[in-house]
Amino acid sequence: MPLRLRPDAAVNVPGTKFINTAPQSAVVAAPSATPERIEHAYKVVAEATKAASSNFYYAFITLPTDKRNSVYAGYSFCRLADDIVDDGEYGDDAGEELDSLRIKLADAYDGRAEGDMWIALGDTLHRYPIDRQHLLDVVDGCRMDLDGATYDTFDDLVKYCKLVASATGLALIEVFGYEDDRAVEFATDLGIALQLINILRDITEDLEIGRVYLPAREMAEYSVSVDDLRNKRATSEFKRFMKFQVGRARNYLASGVRLFPLLDGQSRSCPETMTSVYETLLGQIEKNDYDVLNNRVGLSKFQKLRLLAIIWLRRRGFRFL
Repeated sequence: MPLRLRPDAAVNVPGTKFINTAPQSAVVAAPSATPERIEHAYKVVAEATKAASSNFYYAFITLPTDKRNSVYAGYSFCRLADDIVDDGEYGDDAGEELDSLRIKLADAYDGRAEGDMWIALGDTLHRYPIDRQHLLDVVDGCRMDLDGATYDTFDDLVKYCKLVASATGLALIEVFGYEDDRAVEFATDLGIALQLINILRDITEDLEIGRVYLPAREMAEYSVSVDDLRNKRATSEFKRFMKFQVGRARNYLASGVRLFPLLDGQSRSCPETMTSVYETLLGQIEKNDYDVLNNRVGLSKFQKLRLLAIIWLRRRGFRFL
């Protein structure tokens, strides 16, 4: 059952969905840190998010301060889980480090967080009704990468996408605020879309660390081999394969954007900005004739800020861009 805030905590979070169905044992304990310590912790996760130069940072800055701080905390948690797997610093101990996240997450829910990121996350969990399982799913998804990512079918890949991406989105919408339960379905699809686009963008980089996220059966159907990927052979078969993958990602995006009108008005620009960035990446892939093996796609800081400005103007009634 999803964790829910107790009523007196929910009052201070305007626009956030609240259903008081959780048992008393599921209520998130108030953090033990002082307000000053919590404020400092939020500054730390904000700086860390900015330093990461993530596409998401430019979306997060559209949020009101309280929501933005909480999203920084949630992002920092997900980033930590991802870094444990990707950085290689922990080697054979990466699995144990992921296990430690589960313990520290339990402490954060119990109001016993230690360390800046955990203190900020603990305060966020006290403010918003974020289901613990969503954050645990992120950890489980990262754990799948430890075994070297290979997926036989697209359904197998979707299971991974739901863990590492959709679960993050389901946590975020509790911060954004929503009133319609369809938001859960659309947030799930949006998460799948964004992760699929990441996979299409990063084929070469992922291969270098032993991961091939592209469904093996679909590669075989299009006569695309891992050797083609490794040697950056953008054959006609590969380009047809990529065209199919891009089309499917667009379909998931089309479903995911139905989330936006269901969100609290103050929060909509955030996922709109994320989606605009990823739509632009798909457009770049198409412009490069689907050759992502030899043409890295991405947005400059200026391009991201331009997208942000366009969305800001459109939200205020300007339609000339």
